[in-house]
Amino acid sequence: MPVLAASLLAACSPTYNWRDYSSQDAPFRAMFPDKPDVHKRKIDINGLPVEMTMTAVDIDGTTFAVGSAVAPDADKAKAALDAMKTALVRNIGATITKEKVSAAASAGAAGNSQRASIDIEATGVRNGTPMKLVGHFEARDKRFYQVIVMGKEKAMTPEHVDQFMSSFKLL
Repeated sequence: MPVLAASLLAACSPTYNWRDYSSQDAPFRAMFPDKPDVHKRKIDINGLPVEMTMTAVDIDGTTFAVGSAVAPDADKAKAALDAMKTALVRNIGATITKEKVSAAASAGAAGNSQRASIDIEATGVRNGTPMKLVGHFEARDKRFYQVIVMGKEKAMTPEHVDQFMSSFKLL
């Protein structure tokens, strides 16, 4: 019973003020635990220069973020997924504990469409603190996304991670 009460209190925490967010830059929606900040910057993803839009919130050292960018073609967008995953895992000196990869191609009235995704969980240490990364990396044609929750392992509740990750939808 104490575990249930603690879970209910965590879900009602005033720190988490969940809100629906629709991007102005990319066709996605997500529920963020507070009003997100949006930043654009030029980055290099394994030799691919892109302008990435990062939409993110930090709650008590846990980052909830969606990054999006456009590649010159679908193959480069798909290749960017592994490069982003690798960079984030290295950032916390992590080891991937779970990984799922999928890809699909389809033809329709609007033309050919390609999709690919990678889902991971990873744990590592940054500045002596155990860290966790939960990530979803997705490419749809030339556009690609990284959806992550990263922070101190003990501070990341499965409920908050699941709420954010499952709320991400491409439009």
